This record gives sequence, C-alpha cells and structure tokens, in this order.
Amino acid sequence: MTQVSVAVSTRDRPQALARCLASLAEGSFSPSDVVIVDQSDDDRSAQVSERCRKSGMSLLYIRQHERGLAVSQNAGIGAAASDVVAVTDDDCVVDGRWLEVVAGAFEGDPELGLLTGRVLPLATDDPSLAPVSIRPSALPVDFVAPADPWKIGSGNNFAVRRRWFDAVGGSDVRLGPGTAGRGALDMDLFYRLVRAGAPARYEPAALVFHEQRPRAERRSRRPDYGFGMGACCMFWRRQGDPDALRILGRWLRFRARLLLHALGRGRIGGVYEEMLMLLGTLRGVIYGYAHAR
Repeated sequence: MTQVSVAVSTRDRPQALARCLASLAEGSFSPSDVVIVDQSDDDRSAQVSERCRKSGMSLLYIRQHERGLAVSQNAGIGAAASDVVAVTDDDCVVDGRWLEVVAGAFEGDPELGLLTGRVLPLATDDPSLAPVSIRPSALPVDFVAPADPWKIGSGNNFAVRRRWFDAVGGSDVRLGPGTAGRGALDMDLFYRLVRAGAPARYEPAALVFHEQRPRAERRSRRPDYGFGMGACCMFWRRQGDPDALRILGRWLRFRARLLLHALGRGRIGGVYEEMLMLLGTLRGVIYGYAHAR
C-alpha cells in the first residue's frame, strides 16, 4: 500500500492538537510519519508533540517563527518522508479510515495528484457553537480544468502528491491566515494544481470532523474567505489565466444565489454572512489587483 505522510499546522491550540494526533494514532492505517509545524507563542504544543513521539508515533516537530498557514504547509509538506502527504488542521479529528482511504486512492491511481474529502462538524453538546467549515456531499467527483475551486474540497482535508505540489510552487505565501491575503489558500492551491493538469478527485470516504466554533467567530471569518477568493482571482489573471475572471464571476453569482436563498427563507444571519462574503470579495479584488506582481 502507498505510504502516506501527514502534515499538521498548529498555533496555540495544544488540546486540539492532542485530540487530532490521538485520532491519527487510533486509525486503521498508520502514517509513515507525522510532521507538526508549530507557530505557537509557547511550548505547550511542543510538549504535546513530544509525548506523542515518545508513545511511538513517528513524528517530526518543526518550530516556525514566521507567520502564515501557507509558510507552515510548505514546510510540513517539504519535510514529509513520503511522496503522498495528507493535510488536516489541528482542530480536526480524522475518521478511523481516513488514511486508509487516502492510501488506497493513490495506490489505485498512480497518476492521481490531489485528493479531497468530506468534512462534517465535530459533535458537541454546546448549542452556542456552529459549524465553521463543512463539506457534506457523499458523491465522488473527478475534476478537470477550469474547475470552480470552491467545489474541489477544503484545506482541512486533502492529500497531494509531492511532485505536483512542487510543480505548482507549493502554497502561495501571499494568501491564507496570517497573511495580508487573509483566506482562500486552499482554493488557490487546488485551482493551480488542476490547472497544471493534476488529476483531482473528491472522495467522500476520506472523512474528517471539524471543531465547531462560536457563531460570532464563524461570521468573523466570512470576509476573509471572500477577500482571499477575490485576491487569488486577480493573481491568476496577472499570471495570464484566461479563465480567472470567469471564475470570479461564477463565484460572485454563487454567493449572490446563497444570499437570495437566505433572504427568501428569512434567515437574516445567513443574509448578513453572505453580504460579508461579497464585500470581502470586492475588497480582495482591489488588493489582488494591486499586489498581483
């Protein structure tokens, strides 16, 4: 079976990291190695990583002082031992068969470059919490360019073949949390991989559970997601991509339909979130146009 490394970026969430690593250790398929890239302000996540290493997990810990999820992902994937690297977030719990499904997909298709999967909310008894990032579809899909990147998958559940990751230059350090580009790091990476010809597949059996957050935090992330999407469309346009503006137009229509749907249902919270997303997108377009070089 194809060997799979796992890369996890973390910052100041030691309890969530411990839970994530525990789910990896309990899975049906063991990773060849786990790379933890830590941008925390203290040593608690380092201590969690060391305990897991001493318990028998093949774990490489990297302390990183430069901020940004893109920088962290590049470091984690670059340091991984295997050609196939699966990526999840520190606030996720992976399904028991997650790595088994990932390994099987890449074993069955030697040309596969990108695999994404289903994301469901992690169960909680706290009614004040809400899903932040979900991808519930149970239908497998193969993608070819020019695919709408928001349909391909989510950044907290994907696996990539390293030669394809290297071929597109890795994650764009101008985008994502911890950068002026704010969001859409995953959308940009997935789009560039598919644009470069990497065979990509959404496989619902590759499942992770994402921690729910307070509703105010969910809303606070909406502008950043939109901002990043607007920015990366402008980056693609400057790269000479003839589909960049069409992708941007489809994104705006997609969000507008969601806004109208929420309005028709009287969901004021949903209307507000979509307005935040659209406004963030427009601001991201301005930013991306000015910083696309």
